[in-house]
Amino acid sequence: MDRLTNIARQFAASREVTELRAFGSGNINDTFLVTTADVTEPHFVLQRINTHVFQQPALVMQNMRIFTEHMHEKLQSETAPAGRRWVVPRVLLTIDKCDHWIEPDGSYWRAISFIDGSQTLDIIQDIQHGWEVGYALGRFHHLISDLDPDKLADTLEGFHITPQYLEYYHQILPTHTRELNREVDYCLQFVRERQEWARVLEDAKTSGKLPLRPIHGDPKVNNVMICTTTQQAIGAIDLDTVKPGLVHYDIGDCLRSGCNPLGEETKEWERVHFDTQMCRAILDGYLSQARGFLGADDYDYLFDAMRLIAFELGLRFFTDYLAENIYFKVKYPTHNLDRALVQFKLTESIEAQELAIRSMIEELRG
Repeated sequence: MDRLTNIARQFAASREVTELRAFGSGNINDTFLVTTADVTEPHFVLQRINTHVFQQPALVMQNMRIFTEHMHEKLQSETAPAGRRWVVPRVLLTIDKCDHWIEPDGSYWRAISFIDGSQTLDIIQDIQHGWEVGYALGRFHHLISDLDPDKLADTLEGFHITPQYLEYYHQILPTHTRELNREVDYCLQFVRERQEWARVLEDAKTSGKLPLRPIHGDPKVNNVMICTTTQQAIGAIDLDTVKPGLVHYDIGDCLRSGCNPLGEETKEWERVHFDTQMCRAILDGYLSQARGFLGADDYDYLFDAMRLIAFELGLRFFTDYLAENIYFKVKYPTHNLDRALVQFKLTESIEAQELAIRSMIEELRG
């Protein structure tokens, strides 16, 4: 704790650090909430960036400064939706005016402002919450839609490129020593039956149907900040993954995360299903902000996006399970297997409702 307090002091300027505690439920970075004696801005968020995942943390911080500054400028230049506010986290500098702090052991730390009067929720609570989650993603995309993606570094090369995850899976497959059982056999067959289809979004990108745009990269439900007073979405967090990509990666990930009533960590994987009513609410909220920059081809690939990203995350969890849990944090030995089963079952449910989902998309596109 003394070590963490000393690190927090690097970003606290003249403020006295009074408390420090673990914060959030992220799977990648180590995150802490720092409390100071400053009554004006008593809290900030301290994070150790996982340099195994983000191997170029300086570029992560460069991206964050570029797009947060762009969003701040755009917010000042346009009229906000009536009765709503949007908060963009600020990158806090060290005493030496750097956007990071490196420990002698190489640990890479950064600090960002805390959004007060807000909360994050792991599971969507109701239809209105779902609409707000969709609104948040649409608002985020709108604010960076005119940012040249070439200005952002690709800090996670291969991220959301499903064919590359399949290549890695096939490298791991013959070397794993996991015991075969009903659940593992289910996953093996599930991947085998869908691997040829998994290029759908990458093929659309290559053919020019889907353009590269700045994306969030990880827009799951608990990365949307909800105002505790109004219950409205007021911001998006966990911004390490912002990079050039397809907005479909984000839309698919948001719907995968938001339309599973049992949540991502349930052990009742056989009961997992995709909630189309919630899907409608999220898409409606998203399109309230995103219609201005989406084209006809974007709508045509929305169903493929929600199906593919659920499959992709299941593939990544299953591969990590076979590889002895080297990427995602786990709480018990079969944690990643259980996570994979949830995502594969969700994919099955999306596939079973394809006609209804495609019809919904057509209605909402207007």
